[in-house]
Amino acid sequence: MIRRAQCLLRLHGNGGHSLVSRLRCYATDEGNPKQNPNPNPRAQKPGTKNLPALRNPFTAAQDRTKNSYLTMVEIFQERDVHRRNHVEFIYAALKNMADFGVERDLEVYKALINVMPKGKFIPTNMFQAEFMHYPKQQQCIIDLLEQMEDCGVMPDHEMEAMLLNVFGRQGHPLRKYWRMMYWMPKFKNLSPWPLPDPVPDDTLEMAKLALERMCTVDLRSKITVYETSELKDAIDDTWIVSGMSPEQEKLLREHSRQKALYIEGPFHIWLRNRRINYFTLRADADSEFLSQLDERQLDEDDVSHIEVPFFGRAPPRRHNQLGKLRSVHQQDDGTIMAICATGTSTKDSLLSWIRLLEANGNPSIGEVPVLFRFTSEVPAKAEEIEGGASVPATSDSSSQDELNSSRAK
Repeated sequence: MIRRAQCLLRLHGNGGHSLVSRLRCYATDEGNPKQNPNPNPRAQKPGTKNLPALRNPFTAAQDRTKNSYLTMVEIFQERDVHRRNHVEFIYAALKNMADFGVERDLEVYKALINVMPKGKFIPTNMFQAEFMHYPKQQQCIIDLLEQMEDCGVMPDHEMEAMLLNVFGRQGHPLRKYWRMMYWMPKFKNLSPWPLPDPVPDDTLEMAKLALERMCTVDLRSKITVYETSELKDAIDDTWIVSGMSPEQEKLLREHSRQKALYIEGPFHIWLRNRRINYFTLRADADSEFLSQLDERQLDEDDVSHIEVPFFGRAPPRRHNQLGKLRSVHQQDDGTIMAICATGTSTKDSLLSWIRLLEANGNPSIGEVPVLFRFTSEVPAKAEEIEGGASVPATSDSSSQDELNSSRAK
């Protein structure tokens, strides 16, 4: 009781006034670095030198180059020893990579991994290893590796050492790295149509690569580049890349003069991150010929009627051994006569394509009616092809008169 009374007297005496005065001084002088050596960064005045945590320096940069990008990463590393808000900084850097053109640069990804503090996130027991020790930081680097995989950037052994120093051998980012190093080399050279890295910026070269890829169904296909300046009355001065095989030329010669041909498109083919528009010269399917093929088609695996020769008698000859074979260009929905890609993808360039085909070894195309059938998912593209006219997404336009007038000229 005596001790309790002494404590109450001290609180109500001078000691109590000193405690209250200390609390008041701490509350009023919170922003003074002399009395408060560790101030709250959110309570700082806007005139301080430290940058705010939520600021994105990449959006305010004017010189968007690789050097400026790496310079901002170095500034962030040297700004603070503890590297606070490093996760938010890495996410902001990943988001703005495409603006600086460094989304396919391995050096930049390694610089971002080097931002992470070393040794602090390494798990020390099996529970920390399996329950994802420091999950926010590990998920950040996993997202960085995912972006590398999406962009086709293959890591190297130096990145493995960096991840090992940051998260240890049991870290989830290192497991992700090992899976990438197992699968990415397998798929890197698996495509039968390899592309240069980086792909060329010239649209003409990209169109050649696209048509060469599509024409591999017939190894005898030939890629030809025409110039519309070869024609006298051509409006568009552009290039035309055309793909046609001798088999297609034969099908075009044998095509009935009473049945029309259709120019369809634009269709899209993607070469990495580049899209190329192309058009096809197509005829309706020969239903009579296809029905005959279905009747003569035999199932080689059917063992219900096995014809076995006896006493030296030759086996009966099948009735379809001398029949007409089906070409790879004769599909169920139509026969592909030729494909092309033009520099402008306009109707005039397609008219020039037909006239150039007629002048270069295909005179029979001048006796066949040719119709335009434009199909586009984007209405603006259809309007551009039609020259500003209102055209629906799928349209059939009879342009035989226009073709005849252009040929007559």
